[in-house]
Amino acid sequence: MFTEELKAFRRLGFRHVLLQVLNFASVIASGLMIWKGLGVITNSESPIVVVLSGSMEPAFYRGDLLFLTNPSSEQYKTGDITVYKIPGADIPIVHRVLETHDVPPRIDIRQYTKSTTRSKHTTNTDGSESDNQLLLTKGDNNYVDDIELYQGLEWLEKKHIVGKVRGFLPYVGYVTIAMNDFPQLKYALLGGLGLLALIQRE
Repeated sequence: MFTEELKAFRRLGFRHVLLQVLNFASVIASGLMIWKGLGVITNSESPIVVVLSGSMEPAFYRGDLLFLTNPSSEQYKTGDITVYKIPGADIPIVHRVLETHDVPPRIDIRQYTKSTTRSKHTTNTDGSESDNQLLLTKGDNNYVDDIELYQGLEWLEKKHIVGKVRGFLPYVGYVTIAMNDFPQLKYALLGGLGLLALIQRE
């Protein structure tokens, strides 16, 4: 498959190969810097995610690419579509906020259980909204809420939220899904790109 490329690689000198390796490394480093920069701007550890299941159909379908932001001062509202990640879970989940409860200051959030949440949206005594929230989510295509997905938690907290969906591109993320489903494809693609970067003369 790469016979001609390998022959060209053997004809190249060590200095040229080293230069191409450095160019390839600079491309990778630039990509990482752009990703981290987006994370800082959006205040999200993953500003771009791919939908991996059909739990949000018909709003989003498998393979859709989602763009997220997570402003620290923003309170989430019922109907917002969020991406959250439970500690210990490998994959973030994109679901809609079904219920919210603002936690008053100076109250231990661990004591703020279902029995103490009287209303779906409360404010502090001075009229300002609290810094933390308790959230309940549900997939649009699911019959029940996400409590079973919380791994023992009764509510999500804002610290579990990766971001709020601000936009999407349909089906663009299928490339990522294909590489996750078929690791050989991912290794072949990365290997091919690396080899082409080494042997190109410009």
